[in-house]
Amino acid sequence: MGIMDNLFNSSFGLKIDSKQVVGEIIRFMEADKEKRYKITIGTDSERYNGALADFVIAVVVHRVGNGGRYFWRRVELTGVHTLRDRIIKEVLFSIEIAKEILTILKEAPQFSVENGSAINWDFEIHADIGENGETKSMIQEVVGMIRANNFEARTKPDSYAASNVADRHV
Repeated sequence: MGIMDNLFNSSFGLKIDSKQVVGEIIRFMEADKEKRYKITIGTDSERYNGALADFVIAVVVHRVGNGGRYFWRRVELTGVHTLRDRIIKEVLFSIEIAKEILTILKEAPQFSVENGSAINWDFEIHADIGENGETKSMIQEVVGMIRANNFEARTKPDSYAASNVADRHV
């Protein structure tokens, strides 16, 4: 089963697809158009049973200073042997979902380039790596991967979508 076959889980226990996630994000942002928003994608993972790994991808919409909502999806993979394998896969999952969510979001009339968006929002990918730990040697590579795909990158301690939200469900 590929990553695109999975549905997202909502905080209400519903299983929804990517278009429905974007619909919920839009509803959330339209409820208070005066606020600033951050839409963030982050993935965390855990390896178990040898080369089997559990990945959780989170899509977060944060009303800066006023809470937010999130959606998450789980993917299990075999053949993940090293920490480096896991981190690279986390970033690739985040990039893939970010492209999908952003494409759907930009198709929405409220966010089309022609109409201009009255809502102030940013879009970021959060990587579960930081200066303190085994992954510090990968920061430049991972940030480079994310930026090469035209996304803003955040690492620990600013990568809450991966380090806090996705981490809850791994």
